[in-house]
Amino acid sequence: MPFTSVKGAEIYWKMDGREDAPVLVLLNSIGSDMDLWDPVLPLLRDDYRLLRIDTRGHGASAAEPGDYSLSLLAEDVLTVARAAGAGTFALAGVSLGGMIGMELALSQPAVLEKLVLVCTSATMDAASWDARIATVRGQGMIAIAEMAMGRFLSPQFKADEPGAWDAVLRGLVSSDAEGYAGCGAAIRDMDLKDRIAGIACPTLVVTGTRDTSTPMEVHGEYLLATIPGAESLVLEAAHLAPLEAPEALAQGMTTFLEN
Repeated sequence: MPFTSVKGAEIYWKMDGREDAPVLVLLNSIGSDMDLWDPVLPLLRDDYRLLRIDTRGHGASAAEPGDYSLSLLAEDVLTVARAAGAGTFALAGVSLGGMIGMELALSQPAVLEKLVLVCTSATMDAASWDARIATVRGQGMIAIAEMAMGRFLSPQFKADEPGAWDAVLRGLVSSDAEGYAGCGAAIRDMDLKDRIAGIACPTLVVTGTRDTSTPMEVHGEYLLATIPGAESLVLEAAHLAPLEAPEALAQGMTTFLEN
């Protein structure tokens, strides 16, 4: 299995798809891992070389405890991409993954070709994230599981796909609490709001009509109004859109990436 050593962590990654195709990096949300993209893979692998990365402290990517920053997480992605032989690439990230993508677009504009921001934001409530970090570090992942699942997936998805719901819950509860807290600090401390007007690559902003964490109102609208030329894709989905609307997401991403 491929691991790449970075400062304070071993990052796990996996390459799928057609070998001679353009590289598309896929990043997970906080509290999930690369399996978040599993429903979308069959719909993209014939057209792209898909590089999935477990964010530091998530999935199989072991990391030292502490507060992380978006710049550190973006550097992780860049190091892994280079190890995988990807000089330039497009990137799609969910929630925290989208925040990392925006940071990378600003710090490495020559590397990022296109950016897909899935259910994410340039600014979150720092006080609520500070409280969540303290809860996780003091009481473990189980203490936030009910709240997080209510944001991750819709009641309709829970009713329609109870097995998938339970799999996401198991993954969340078994997540490393320090890894979650470290990435939570990156969300709490991010400074994207006043910088994203400088994103130069073509950008697609994906929002979910059932998403209560980063809905179109305020969050999506700000990205669309601030990132030059940003395009919009609205899905019938909650926060984890690759699980709730894989076909519509893949189709919208493919149309955007190929134009």
